[in-house]
Amino acid sequence: MTFLKFILFILCLSFATPSKAQDKLYKIHTVAFYNLENLFDTINDPNKLDEYSPMMELKTQRKTAYEQKVRNMAQVLADIGKDLTSKPPALIGVCELENKAVLEDLINHKSLRDFNYKFIHYDSPDIRGIDVALLYREDLFIPINSSSHELKIYGNEKRVFTRDQLLVRGKLDHEMFHIIVNHWPSRRGGESKSNYKRVAAAKLNKHLIDSLQVIDPYSKILIMGDLNDNPNNSSVKNALGAKSNLKKVNLKGIYNPFSNFYKDGLGTTAYRDAWSLFDQIMFTKPLLDKVYDTFQFYKAGIYNKNYLIQQSGTYKGYPFRSWNYGGFSNGFSDHFPVYIYLIKAIE
Repeated sequence: MTFLKFILFILCLSFATPSKAQDKLYKIHTVAFYNLENLFDTINDPNKLDEYSPMMELKTQRKTAYEQKVRNMAQVLADIGKDLTSKPPALIGVCELENKAVLEDLINHKSLRDFNYKFIHYDSPDIRGIDVALLYREDLFIPINSSSHELKIYGNEKRVFTRDQLLVRGKLDHEMFHIIVNHWPSRRGGESKSNYKRVAAAKLNKHLIDSLQVIDPYSKILIMGDLNDNPNNSSVKNALGAKSNLKKVNLKGIYNPFSNFYKDGLGTTAYRDAWSLFDQIMFTKPLLDKVYDTFQFYKAGIYNKNYLIQQSGTYKGYPFRSWNYGGFSNGFSDHFPVYIYLIKAIE
């Protein structure tokens, strides 16, 4: 069955029972990643430099802005993947969030609460206090264990404190997966001068992946995050070893479906009229087998619906961000989310 026929078949059988089907039915799950653009609470934490966050810099209407920010983020997360699955993602990696409290508010918002999301989160040593986390639907994913991995890098003999990398192992619809959630160091100071930081982040990712593949070369590993580098940069292409060509991915290799989006001029964030594709989801070879008795990769996408796009002004066409020089803009994020679909044949 071609993928086009598959989609038409799923739509036609949306109310059919498997016993009446003349062809195979498929399960479809969405896996997504979203940079939440400074999802901070309204409370000053004396142990963090959160006073420099856009939320804390608001002089008035801070509570109102926070509630709207949470509402906006929940709306986006609830929408990703619904075009095909009618439900929000099974797994969502997120970054640029402050703490567990904002995650609790997020998953308990009315847009998400009916889907029973839980999350896995660790406090990172990032100087601003921003972290990464994994949200998961409790009915679809059972976490087995998780760990947070420090990225230890130094500049001018001083430690650069940045986000940890989150590794979660668990069963997605009874099938084992390993998920690594990232937010690699920024390009502050210039792309070239800061490149060594992202290369170090890629090497830590590679170390985690290698460790998993020593135990099981057929591990299904998802690597997601805001990498602050494009698919063709050395951190992704060389240090991590992600391939853009399906045919060149070996047993322990990594495929990056977002490479072709970038080649086509698409991106997830924009600066000075240039698009970057910093947000990516990659995965290992066992998700490319095309034997659909287990979950396999179907397609990838950038979630850039019209409501997430700035409609007027200097930044028309850019992601409709939450924060600007005037304070809270009632926007969403300066990044578009990304996603992939996983499919599996139903017996």
